Amino acid sequence: MNTRTAVRCALATLAGSALTLPVYAQIDEIVVTATKREQTLQDVPVAVSVVQPEVIAQAQIIDILDLQSIVPSLRVTQLQTSTQTNFLIRGFGNGANNPGIEPAVGVFIDGVYRSRSASQIGDLLDIERIEVVKGPQSTLFGKNASVGVINIVTQRPSREFGGHAEASIGNYNQRILQGRVTGPLGETTAFSLTGSLNKRDGYFRNLFNGEDVNERDRWSLRGQLLWEPSDTQSWRLIGDFSRIEEDCCGVSNLVDGPTGAAVRAVGGDIFPEDPFARRAFLDVQPENKVDNGGLSLQGDFDLGALTLTSITAFRTQEASFDYDTDFTSADLVPTNQSLQDIDTYTQEFRLAYFGDGPITWQVGGLFMREEVEYINGIELGSAFRPYASLLAGNPAAFDGLEAALGLPPGILFGEGQGNRAVFEQDNNFFSVFGQMDWALTDRATLTLGAAYLNDRKKVSATDNHTDVFSQLNFVDIGFAVTLDGLLQAGLPLEVAGPIADQGSVTPCGPNGAAPQPPNCNPFLGLYPLQFIIPLDGFQNERTSDSRVNYNIRLAYEVSDNLNVYAAWATGYKATSWNLSLDTRPFGGPGSSPLGGFDNPFYPRFGTRFADPERVEVLELGLKGQWADIAVNAALFEQVVKDFQSNIFVGTGFVLANAGKQTTRGLEIDVQYRPISALELAVSGTFLDPKFNSFPGATGVDGPVDLSGERPSGIHRTSVSTAATFYWQAGQVDGFVRADYLYENNVRLVSNVPETVGSRQVNQLNASVGLSVEDWDVVLWGRNLTNNDFLISAFPSVAQSGSFSGYPNQPRTWGITLRRSF
Repeated sequence: MNTRTAVRCALATLAGSALTLPVYAQIDEIVVTATKREQTLQDVPVAVSVVQPEVIAQAQIIDILDLQSIVPSLRVTQLQTSTQTNFLIRGFGNGANNPGIEPAVGVFIDGVYRSRSASQIGDLLDIERIEVVKGPQSTLFGKNASVGVINIVTQRPSREFGGHAEASIGNYNQRILQGRVTGPLGETTAFSLTGSLNKRDGYFRNLFNGEDVNERDRWSLRGQLLWEPSDTQSWRLIGDFSRIEEDCCGVSNLVDGPTGAAVRAVGGDIFPEDPFARRAFLDVQPENKVDNGGLSLQGDFDLGALTLTSITAFRTQEASFDYDTDFTSADLVPTNQSLQDIDTYTQEFRLAYFGDGPITWQVGGLFMREEVEYINGIELGSAFRPYASLLAGNPAAFDGLEAALGLPPGILFGEGQGNRAVFEQDNNFFSVFGQMDWALTDRATLTLGAAYLNDRKKVSATDNHTDVFSQLNFVDIGFAVTLDGLLQAGLPLEVAGPIADQGSVTPCGPNGAAPQPPNCNPFLGLYPLQFIIPLDGFQNERTSDSRVNYNIRLAYEVSDNLNVYAAWATGYKATSWNLSLDTRPFGGPGSSPLGGFDNPFYPRFGTRFADPERVEVLELGLKGQWADIAVNAALFEQVVKDFQSNIFVGTGFVLANAGKQTTRGLEIDVQYRPISALELAVSGTFLDPKFNSFPGATGVDGPVDLSGERPSGIHRTSVSTAATFYWQAGQVDGFVRADYLYENNVRLVSNVPETVGSRQVNQLNASVGLSVEDWDVVLWGRNLTNNDFLISAFPSVAQSGSFSGYPNQPRTWGITLRRSF
């Protein structure tokens, strides 16, 4: 629906003279498919937020990242590359920074599962509606829908010829072109073809080379064929391809800690502590290239009382990334190069009966096979050795260490040393599901649904590790040095051995501190400099997970305008493998991949995989629609067990299960039209989350117990408001719209101090549109008050005591011209 059509629909009851405003309005009925059948939004007993195409056009919602400004239950975070994006619903979600960690929010486009964010973040084209379905949806949607689903439905080809061409220009030299054409190809076939081009200069500046970062450079094509050979048969073929080729993403300096002087001493620069200057010194320009495409074929068959649906899809994704690992202009760890290749095949069958009688039902099955290949390489630069020497407090420290160990001079921290690993994962998944709606009375309906899920993964990893320093075992070295000194002092071996053994795991205090522990191991202080440790390689490892998920819903029609419901549902996300250079062995914290001992001083720990994630939710809902107002509300308690947490600690990511977490919350959506010319909307999400149990969580100074604490990154209050005024003057239709998002202040992550890494959002967007015959023009602005806030924060890479963060997008504005035909 274009802007002109949206305006005229809103003004359908206007008559005669310019700016004639009626005193009565009607709320339109919205149809959704959140339960894989068509139901009105007011009838479906599920918490759903729906975004219509006219809102997308008026608010200039370009992609899912923009969507969060009008759906407060949804949060989207973009991190170090264009595709390292997390979707969160009701405060929870994961899937970025590791191709082995699948998202907890399932994204479906025209019924096809998009398994990774790279295939989800493209520009929104041909949108009929977007449904944000909240709470676990594993029963009907199956794969990785443990906390919610984003269900995107696009327009079908039309039997009537038509289309549009659209161009936008804006600040930061933004240029967007979009177009669509649709029409018949004979009596039984129709087609549509849509394309987009999106370019923009970056709003972040790399002062090292003067280039922009956080730019936009992407394009996409989408084609459809609709064949309806009879009234009982329909086929829909969809093909799409998109490319992202961007320099992204910029990182700001939040705290210039004690290591900053060492960075500058080796020739590097760090921009002062001003995150919203959006400036940095990066000796490697961050580059992202992502190709994403796929084919899907949906067949629908009317079998009389039954309906059969088949959806077959194949998708492929190829991506390459390179960025400055240390986010400074010093040649410390200059590159982090990644290649990613993912092929996904899915097949779904559904058989449904939605006819007469008290019981309707649907049964089906979903199969998915996915192959992942991920190559990741990192290496040391020329400045890392002098940088490490400064941190060690002695410019000749490593010369002496090499001599003592009999190593060739200069071999420690040699330029070009590093690690390059190849990961492979084969994933086979299937689910069998069924759901029944039983009309107990004319007003009460009981819904029972269940699904059996089976997820099997086979993974392997190999690496080529050349960083000699990171291969050193300082516990053994400390033991040998202490033992030799004790023996030379005349102690017998039976006495010196136990003393040296205990001393080998006893760290010394800071330089100059007195008294020092007796026979302490000074080498343990060098562990944090083992920046690129060997991968704990594994071959042909397997996991097999299975679970029965279910939902029970009781809906009651209080009146023709008011429905209430109670629901209990479960969700599930299978084992996630750690396909990264931070892979750790099985076992407890501190296990070293080098020597078979438990080392509490090892700087990173975790496991090769995180156990399955399980979700339960109890929900009470209300849905009312009257002539001029619609109210949807949900009160819920959601319990997440073994949430798959993946947090950066400055030298790598730690993957762990987060025990148990409970969130109590209230969601409310209100739409009010006092007159046809004025539409008001308020959406709010109010959350009270708590970790019931999370020992061994990642804190600022190491592992902490977060049991009983509030999880980081979850806003207590998120409220979105919008007002749209429609008017008409002769042949000119127009609208004025403003929307505002407020999110209260919250600590971003548990291992960055709240005084350093927190955020509060106050974002104002607005637009003004005119329509004359087949022409539309919209003047728009996003984040008009230039509200600054952080998207995320983390300990700076290999710079203890320093912190970095990702700032939000500043104010953008532009104008869009559209011609429909």
